[in-house]
Amino acid sequence: MTPVPPADKPVGVRARFEATFPRGLIIRLIAYLFVGHLFAFFVYLLFVLGGQNQ
Repeated sequence: MTPVPPADKPVGVRARFEATFPRGLIIRLIAYLFVGHLFAFFVYLLFVLGGQNQ
């Protein structure tokens, strides 16, 4: 369970977000999504270029 911050210290959205998801996880997720889409585009490009040669 997530600890509740004391009432005298306001907590911003970013602090709550970072408490839920670690920074390294977010960086890896963005990197994997970028690399995955780049690979999918490369495979799509291979099919498009291969189809034009027939």
